[in-house]
Amino acid sequence: MESEGSAAIALCNPKSPSNVGAVMRAAGCYGATAIYYTGTRFEHAAKYHLDTKNVNQKIPLTSVESFVELADKHQKLVCVELAEGAIPLPEFNHPDNALYIFGPEDGSIEQSIVNMADAVVYVPTVGCMNLAATVNVLLYDRMAKQEQVIDHSERVKKSRDVNNRLVFKR
Repeated sequence: MESEGSAAIALCNPKSPSNVGAVMRAAGCYGATAIYYTGTRFEHAAKYHLDTKNVNQKIPLTSVESFVELADKHQKLVCVELAEGAIPLPEFNHPDNALYIFGPEDGSIEQSIVNMADAVVYVPTVGCMNLAATVNVLLYDRMAKQEQVIDHSERVKKSRDVNNRLVFKR
């Protein structure tokens, strides 16, 4: 997503600090520009430090009253939810600028938000996935479908940690 628009993540009243930490890491890995959340459950559990890559120094994690206030005219609202009529992720064309809205771990996105969405997408799994896993899959799908030139050798060198120096030769 380096030069292909922007993606922001919106979490509806998340409860698990481990999920929010994993969402932050996914945002850093796939180039999301911001993470927003509603509700107060996460704030009660936020005393845990879960952001192992210090993504919070690059990507803001912001509490908001409503996702409606976030949307601008150049950004599409995309709900990611197991909803009747939702578009299967493999068939979805990601907008250049998107605010991806995810439901809570123990509930769904409010119908009023779904009604305002430009699209509703679902990951065609058997059963439901973990919140952070869903964010990872969606952001990976967005990146994989974009037409960008990547120097894969450099990407591997920059992405791996100091303990990894593996080389594969054919």
